[in-house]
Amino acid sequence: MDEEMSTISDAAVDDLTFDPDVDASGITVEDGDGDVVLTGSVPSRLKVALPPGDFRDDPTLTAMANDALTLGRTVAVAVEATAKNGEVTLSGAVRDGAERAAAEAMIADLTGVRRVRNDIQVRNDAGPLHPDNEPVEKA
Repeated sequence: MDEEMSTISDAAVDDLTFDPDVDASGITVEDGDGDVVLTGSVPSRLKVALPPGDFRDDPTLTAMANDALTLGRTVAVAVEATAKNGEVTLSGAVRDGAERAAAEAMIADLTGVRRVRNDIQVRNDAGPLHPDNEPVEKA
């Protein structure tokens, strides 16, 4: 096991055992092929933070950001993320400022993101979204 994997594994174990409200006795932490794998279950929500400086290459970070936007379901599908050197740029259009802020918040906490540049435009003319994700024309 290399030193970096040991550090990440140790950080995961530390996070699991730190909070007295989390019973992590059913969780195992394993190193495998460059990944730290946690298996098991806990009766509460669990968040494991990787050590500072964790790096994701641009294609991986772009994919992670776009997946977060798609899976988050609080942002219109017209938003896209691109990454360069850890900076994620968000572009596209949303219906209101809350969607714009939600998109940025979803991306800001992703591992490997150093900065978020929010170039999303708020469309004042946007109505409710039609099932095929296009705005419904106003009557």
